[in-house]
Amino acid sequence: MISKFQTSFLKLKAYCEAENFKGWDPYDGLNSKIFQALPLKHWDIARLAWIQGFKRSPINFRKFLLVPKQHNSKGVALFLLGYCKLYKASLKGDNTFGNSDVLLKQIKEITELLLSLKSPGYSGSCWGYNFDWQARRLFLFKKNTPTVVATAFCVEALLESYEITKDVAVLKDTLTAADFVINDLSRTPQGNGFLFSYSVKDGNNTVINASLLGAKVLSYSYKYTKNKEHLKLAKEAVLAACELQKVDGSWIYGLLPVQSWIDSFHTGFNLDAIETYQKNTGDVSFQKHIDKGLDFYINNFFETNGMPKYYHNKTYPIDIHCPAQVMVTLSKLNLFKENEVLISKVLDWTIDNMQHKKGYFYYQLKKGVSSKISYMRWSNAFMFNAMAHYHLEMQS
Repeated sequence: MISKFQTSFLKLKAYCEAENFKGWDPYDGLNSKIFQALPLKHWDIARLAWIQGFKRSPINFRKFLLVPKQHNSKGVALFLLGYCKLYKASLKGDNTFGNSDVLLKQIKEITELLLSLKSPGYSGSCWGYNFDWQARRLFLFKKNTPTVVATAFCVEALLESYEITKDVAVLKDTLTAADFVINDLSRTPQGNGFLFSYSVKDGNNTVINASLLGAKVLSYSYKYTKNKEHLKLAKEAVLAACELQKVDGSWIYGLLPVQSWIDSFHTGFNLDAIETYQKNTGDVSFQKHIDKGLDFYINNFFETNGMPKYYHNKTYPIDIHCPAQVMVTLSKLNLFKENEVLISKVLDWTIDNMQHKKGYFYYQLKKGVSSKISYMRWSNAFMFNAMAHYHLEMQS
């Protein structure tokens, strides 16, 4: 398995570096220069149909319809997290994926790139996506509209970078993201706490994992600044999310009627965020929710042969996020070794079934025709970060 893993990861790493971490995304259809030249761009149904056409098609029309490959802030953050893990592995004497000097240089370069992708004009550092995004007919996120999801991934990556480089300017810049969470996101009262909104734009205010990612950002701020107000708000957001956890340990995605599904990788996000809060604050009062959620996660989203499931009650589509996130979540929970058999089965299955010979990973597998398009953020960045976690864990 180790040899197979190394071959797979080296191919992925070479592919992503050759592309300079730029690529397409499942949701980037509105970046089409053709579509932007049409009056249809002003009609929400046309925007939605255009995006969904790109997302669902197994054939990639992006080159033909002039959708450029670009950097995505969340994707860049995932690459930065991955390189930080590879750097730590190199300090243990493993130079399979680069020596410490080379990896440190890459970390500094990607850190600068990520900081350059910030969305200007808000209370603190924040990040969005490089494309307009029509979410059903509910709302339109314009390009670079900051979200708490993108911001949380960027914050974690930049703080990992800081711990390696000790660049105080990076630390100071990153920690202002707490001001973005507090001042620019809305809060919806829920139970004994509240939920942070997904974005600065109203309309998607009760997504559980997004709210927990807001708490995650504030917990990082508390770790470095000991700001008690940040601790208080983070705890209230975690409390609300834990109160929304079902008796069986599961979470639905969000509170809107169209958001009642239960899926694998957002469950992983939730567990990661609550654990991060506990580590950063020393408040372990939510451990029973982690334990219950983990039990549901492990027992409902993976087949015995390692095949990952998207939903708890059906298999397809098989999404690349699912095998990637389990490696990251179990590493964060310090339960990697305890679940090494499961993780190795999942990784082995994913390499066999979802990696192209060129090194990139597929987006989704379906019962019928599958989308095997290379998506830099959704597929490759997530797997890069996951495999870097796997590599570091296997050194210990």
